[in-house]
Amino acid sequence: MAYTPTKRMRKTLLGGGAIVVLAGLNAPAALSFAEDRYHAYKIDQPEYKAQYGSWDRVNIPDEYRTNAIHAALLHTGKVLIVAGSGNNEKSFDEGTFDTVLWDPKANTFKKIATPEDFFCGGHAALPDGRLLIAGGTARYEVLDDKVQRAGGGMRVKNENPDKPLTLKKGTVFRSPSGVEYVSQFDVTVPKAKREFEVDYFKSGQMKPWKTKVTAAEARVFVESLKDGPQAVTTEAAQYEIEGLKGKAADNSYGLAEKITMDKQDFQGIRAAYEFDPTAEKYIRVDPMKEARWYPTLVGLEDGKVLAVSGLDDVGAILPGDNEIYDPETKKWSKGPFHYFPTYPALFLTKGGKLFYPGANAGYGPADKGRVPGVWDLNTNTFTAVDGLTDTDETETAASLMLPPAQDQKVMILGGGGVGESKKSTARTAIIDLKEESPVFEEGPDLPQGTRYLNSVIMPDDTVFTSGGSADYRGRGASNILKAQFYDPKANAFKEAAEPTVGRNYHSEALLLPDGRVATFGSDSLYGDKDNTKLGKFEQRMEVFTPPSLYGKGERPVIGAGPQDVVRGGSATYEVADSASIATARLMRPSAVTHTTDVEQRSIELGLKKRGGAVTVDVPDDSTLVPPGWYMLFVTDTDGTPSEAKWVKVG
Repeated sequence: MAYTPTKRMRKTLLGGGAIVVLAGLNAPAALSFAEDRYHAYKIDQPEYKAQYGSWDRVNIPDEYRTNAIHAALLHTGKVLIVAGSGNNEKSFDEGTFDTVLWDPKANTFKKIATPEDFFCGGHAALPDGRLLIAGGTARYEVLDDKVQRAGGGMRVKNENPDKPLTLKKGTVFRSPSGVEYVSQFDVTVPKAKREFEVDYFKSGQMKPWKTKVTAAEARVFVESLKDGPQAVTTEAAQYEIEGLKGKAADNSYGLAEKITMDKQDFQGIRAAYEFDPTAEKYIRVDPMKEARWYPTLVGLEDGKVLAVSGLDDVGAILPGDNEIYDPETKKWSKGPFHYFPTYPALFLTKGGKLFYPGANAGYGPADKGRVPGVWDLNTNTFTAVDGLTDTDETETAASLMLPPAQDQKVMILGGGGVGESKKSTARTAIIDLKEESPVFEEGPDLPQGTRYLNSVIMPDDTVFTSGGSADYRGRGASNILKAQFYDPKANAFKEAAEPTVGRNYHSEALLLPDGRVATFGSDSLYGDKDNTKLGKFEQRMEVFTPPSLYGKGERPVIGAGPQDVVRGGSATYEVADSASIATARLMRPSAVTHTTDVEQRSIELGLKKRGGAVTVDVPDDSTLVPPGWYMLFVTDTDGTPSEAKWVKVG
């Protein structure tokens, strides 16, 4: 039940403050002013905060305001906020790429030199605490009505087995009819593959060596040199590369299936970097084989990272070419082949399989890759699961592995239709992956149809959800200023304090080490209800303090104890009032973008209490507890969590 002030207090609020403005305002305006004042008073009361929590704006100096596209919590307690070009084509054209490091404890900010446009890349935590970030933007989209020059993908062939072919941006490709197209990026084609063959005469004498050469290939996006549709072609053809002479000209050429005036999608990059939280800088590692824009990066049980899906270097969705990063060698290798829409939510489950709840963000046809299921990486088999309703509204849905991770339950919340659809759903559904034949079961509905909902696992095993919009990118002023807690045990939602900043596309939320939730970003398409004014990127940050941190006495404090813990082992930590401790959890820090956070998980720890200490037991299962840094929280019998202690699981 919400807090209600006394009649005397209401009279004071609606009298003294409202009467002053009545002289200059009409009655409805005065009433609105009084209601706003009353609401501000109500939500600031201790009783209200103890029941619903509270929100506070973060004070950000102007020079550190940025378009938060990605947010990741590091084991230093700081949050890496990555914008890249920040969905701002002017910044992209100028090569202005942005990253800000925020220390929420001191509320200080630092600019980080950003070497690539990581806008709409992917990220995942590595075992040593570094953050792998891969992919991003090579080129912004050009919509149908803005396309002035025909363009398309060109496959560049190199038949020379002795040397690679390097072509600079601006290289001209000439069609058989003389139409010229220019490359938009540098491209390097590897050496052709040379194979030797041996054969025998019937007499048994060996023939001389024969050589077989297989051309190498790379892709590059090209545009016609001139405006207009005259350069459009729908027929496959071979193209001469201008500027090459002699054998280079004989051994190299371009192939294109078609070149059109159709919409030109965003194009991805191959670049990959590790962000070092100690040195606070990006460090280049080997690039991916495939360019990726809107990929998902998911950590595996051995500390490696799987990169899945994305738009490639000519703006086409990858057909299923996935790859694996090894943090020991800093190199990529071929992964199991499987098609997913962009930014698919993939959760590591017991046994090492990945579960796909159907949640995704962005690109891909409506009838392909949308079915939820279990993906066995070892056999590369995908087993579909049933029971999910509103299956045409899984794009921009939230999803997470419910706490504790041992329960192996995954939840999907809300979502909308493919692309710019107006459809959104209030549906939630839960699947128990421990079942022999798991199926989705209906969960409680959200307050209304919601896209872009942010969901955050809390130390007390609840899930905090906030924001979102009813329509595509907040269209029609449809941002939802509501928040709620989901309780997995009760299978029910409970109201929380309302945020004051709307969040939709390009927004994030994550758990901080002090038990609060930080929210970032939002990229509304329009700025008004009638959709007549272009929207502006939301640069304000807001932090939610949960009810558990109000009015329940002192918080538990985790004192001295080991930083390194062993999977399958135990560790002891000083806790003054250990008898009051009810639970202990290892919580993996978030790396979130586009409503997709496959990193966060909460692992239940065995708990023993004696004297002024607690001993926690860590499960001996790397698919449950992947290697890396975690936040250790203990929560008392009143539901009040400690601040986190950072520990490293080897």
